[in-house]
Amino acid sequence: MNTLLNHQQLNQQDLALSGQGHSVLRPSLGLIAVGFLIAGVLYATASVSIAQLLFPVQANGSLIELDGRIVGSRLVGQNFVGEQYFHGRPSAVSYNVDGMAGSNLAVSNPDLQKQIKDRTVQFAQNNHISEQQVPNDMVTASGSGIDPDISPESALLQVKRVAQQRHLAEQQLRDLVQQQIQPAQFNLYGQARVNVLELNLALDQLSSNTR
Repeated sequence: MNTLLNHQQLNQQDLALSGQGHSVLRPSLGLIAVGFLIAGVLYATASVSIAQLLFPVQANGSLIELDGRIVGSRLVGQNFVGEQYFHGRPSAVSYNVDGMAGSNLAVSNPDLQKQIKDRTVQFAQNNHISEQQVPNDMVTASGSGIDPDISPESALLQVKRVAQQRHLAEQQLRDLVQQQIQPAQFNLYGQARVNVLELNLALDQLSSNTR
C-alpha cells in the first residue's frame, strides 16, 4: 500500500513539474523576444542612425570619389606598383579586406627575414638610396594587411623616383608630400602619417595641371 502511494505521489510531482515547465516557458520566450528587440533591432538602428548623423563619411567607409566614381577608401591601402606612383606598405594578404591579417611569422622566422631583406634591397634600388636608409614601414607588413598610410620619411624618400618618372621638379613633390602629412591624432596619439591613396590622387592632379 505504501509503495502504491509513493508511486502516486511521484506521478503527481511529475505533473506539477510539467506544469511549472509550461509556466516558465512563456516568460522565457518573452525575455528572448524583448532582448532581441532591444539589442538586435533598437540598439543597432540607433547606433547606425547616430553614426550617419554625426559621422556620415566614416559610417559609410570613408570612401573617396573621383569624377563621380568611387576609387577607394581612406581606410584601405592599395597596391601601387607603377614607378610613377608613391608605394605603400607591403601587405601579407594582398590588401584583401576579406582576409585582413598580418603574416603571423615570428621575427626569427627565416621566411620573414628573407622577405624583409628582399623588400629592403628592392626599395633601396628603386629609390636610389642605401639599404640603411630604408624605413621599417616599407619592408614590414602591418597587422591588418591593409594599412593605408606610410611615414612622411617613407614618402619623401620616393620623391626623386616619382619626379623622374613624372618629369616634375623634386621640390614640387616635396611640397606635395608636406601638404599631405597628417599629424598624430589630437597631436598626442600615434605618429605623423601620409595616406598613400590621397597622395597619389593629388599627384595625378598635379601632373595634369602641369601639362
